This record gives sequence, C-alpha cells and structure tokens, in this order.
Amino acid sequence: MKIDKEALQQLCPTRDVLDRIGDRWSVLILSELEEGSRRFTVLRRAIPDISQRMLAQTLRHLEADGLVTRTVYPTIPPRVDYALTELGRSLMAPLRALVAWAEANHQAVRDARQRYASTVTDGSPSTARPIMAASA
Repeated sequence: MKIDKEALQQLCPTRDVLDRIGDRWSVLILSELEEGSRRFTVLRRAIPDISQRMLAQTLRHLEADGLVTRTVYPTIPPRVDYALTELGRSLMAPLRALVAWAEANHQAVRDARQRYASTVTDGSPSTARPIMAASA
C-alpha cells in the first residue's frame, strides 16, 4: 500500500511546516536573513559548515515554501540576493523563542541524553533503568 505523502501533509499542517524548519540548516539560514538581504556567498561564509550544494537546496526549499525570495540582477557575473518574505518574517518571532529555549535548556538536554545513554547497553534498555509512572 502506497502512502500519499501530500495527503498526509494536508492532514497535518504542523508536521508539514516543521519538516521544513526542523531540518539542519533552515533555522540558521532564516536567522541570517533576518538581518537583511544576503548574497549566496555571504550566506555561505556566515554558515561555514554548510556545503554549497546543501545551501542551494535549502534556499530552494525555503523559496518554494514562500519564506524566502530570490532576486537575480542582470550583471556580470550575475548577482543573486536572498531575503525573507512577509511570511518568512512572521516566522521569526516564534523561531527566536524556540532558539532562546534551546539555548537556555541545551545543557539540561545534553545531561538527559547522557543519563539515558548510561542506562542503555547495545541499543537495548537496561533492566536497571527506572520506569516512570504516568501521571493521572
């Protein structure tokens, strides 16, 4: 049985949107564009560990989703600028809140991962791992 991905996305708009902004690079790119229009090379320098191919692909996805505009200027060599759209700008307040939460809680999340990892052996939960009862 083939699952229709588009139908699932229509049923769950939250997942559809979070799939885009929850990827590895979109938040970094959007945050950089919040400061204003940027050329491709400026974005590449601002996010040094992203490959040229991944930057181009992520920008295309953000453009397709209406979060970013791409403007090509007829110069030699061609100049291409990227900027947030109104929709993209409307995303920045909740995105800043998420980034602030991540920064404030990063160590707690890392500590929790470390505790969890110490209870798991060979990918299987340890029988010594405490079981938490669900709250009523």
